[in-house]
Amino acid sequence: MQDPFGIIRDRRSIRKYQKKPVPQDLIEEVLLAAGWAPSAHNAQPWRLIILAEDKAKNELAETMAEAWVADMTKDGVKIGEEVRKVRVERFASAPVLILACSTMEGMNKQPDVERQKVERDLAMQSLGAAMQNLLLTAYAKGLGACWFCAPSFCKSTVRTELKIPENVEPQALIAMGYPNEKPIAPPRRVLGEYCFKNKWGKKF
Repeated sequence: MQDPFGIIRDRRSIRKYQKKPVPQDLIEEVLLAAGWAPSAHNAQPWRLIILAEDKAKNELAETMAEAWVADMTKDGVKIGEEVRKVRVERFASAPVLILACSTMEGMNKQPDVERQKVERDLAMQSLGAAMQNLLLTAYAKGLGACWFCAPSFCKSTVRTELKIPENVEPQALIAMGYPNEKPIAPPRRVLGEYCFKNKWGKKF
């Protein structure tokens, strides 16, 4: 079995997948790993929507692409049909899509606005931990996955398409399948560039 640091170090963001279905029990293992992440107040404020059927994946991808084109058009950027199709294919071609959502259900109710904002921060941190568990487990099981932030730019569109309740907020999309590429590792900062000892400016 690969050591934990090896799994962390060797995992890559995979965007190209084999045309091979992912078994249901393997999907469930990955989802269970997400559920064992640490969370603030043990609220477990993540909600995951799984899309493995072609129709559901295509419909979500098309709807998100339309929202993206509309945003780009407002910015004065013209998006051609071929570029739009590439955007759709990025998500529709993945064997499995996992929409990661957050909820404030189970989080503490604070008496003032500022501390309530902190509770939202805690929910986001908790969701991030769950997604990291998911990504690392997928890699350890021989799958490839990629974390996309696209739903954050079209939350209302995604909510309407998937009939998501108001107390659940779309945040990210994980594409997953058997990898069909081997990306090289991007450069990483050395410890002294991101770790400080005792106070800011004192290098680790």
